[in-house]
Amino acid sequence: MEDTGAAKNTTATGPTSASPLFSFSNPGGSSFGFGFGFGFDSGAPSVPPPPAVEVQLSEESPVAAASLDPVVVDDSLTIYKGRVSTSDVFGVKDSDLVPGKYEGGLKLWEGSLDLMKALNYDIKEGRLLLEGKRVLELGCGHGLPGIFAGLKSAGLIHFQDFNAEVLKCLTIPNVKVNLFKESPEGTCGSRSVGFFAGDWSEMDKLLLCGDAEKDKTTSGDTEDKIYNGYDVILMAETVYALSSLPNLYKLIKKCLHYPGGVVYMAGKKHYFGVGGGTRQFLRLVEEDGVMQTERLNDVADGSSNVREVWKFSFK
Repeated sequence: MEDTGAAKNTTATGPTSASPLFSFSNPGGSSFGFGFGFGFDSGAPSVPPPPAVEVQLSEESPVAAASLDPVVVDDSLTIYKGRVSTSDVFGVKDSDLVPGKYEGGLKLWEGSLDLMKALNYDIKEGRLLLEGKRVLELGCGHGLPGIFAGLKSAGLIHFQDFNAEVLKCLTIPNVKVNLFKESPEGTCGSRSVGFFAGDWSEMDKLLLCGDAEKDKTTSGDTEDKIYNGYDVILMAETVYALSSLPNLYKLIKKCLHYPGGVVYMAGKKHYFGVGGGTRQFLRLVEEDGVMQTERLNDVADGSSNVREVWKFSFK
């Protein structure tokens, strides 16, 4: 199901109208097996991941949003998002997933709103400072949490999504309308932005990562060392597929600044039908033992499965 405006006139304290459950629908009506990254083996060969590529700001798609919908973060901050359909971009209708082709990035999921609410709260409480920080949003889709970071004076914001088409048709236009308001020629003051498409298993080749080839968190030689990387990693609704979680976690450990980086994650407690969820990811983190976890919020508003926001940092 594409974003059909259910989030129109919503706030970051929660949607004003009931949002649909996370679901996958097959536009052809017949059953299919999930391909790469979803952990369900139907006997069909896996779909190989797309190559990791950088998408330039100038590559904005001519498939433009017909309208802009306001998303109210608080009384002093409103972010505007475009709306495009899977039919216009991918040639399929009423689908949240086309294995190996489309991963739901054109839809505004509730977790993005929950994540912005948590970030806004931590900033007001003095628990988070984004000014001048290096920020990465994984699985960005609309890119609203990353845009929020830009509006809070982050120095660098990188947006990553599985689909280059999502970046070109939605993320880049949203970034331009919110962060380039006073500079339509494509600059945004002291902020630097970048856009990257591809699978998490390949993405470390392009993103800002630590300077050690070996795993910096398990090498046993991290004392008094500082590594490059992102100060803050944001992700909303990225943990739905059970078999993609190890690659996601590996990427986070490679790209998160050591020792002071922090990860904010929003998502549903369980994603029925695809096996993932915040608790599945949390188990992976806790079993690894190199990060500490903190639950910031849970949302049970009756409009969807129980949702959570977590924060992770190196021990």
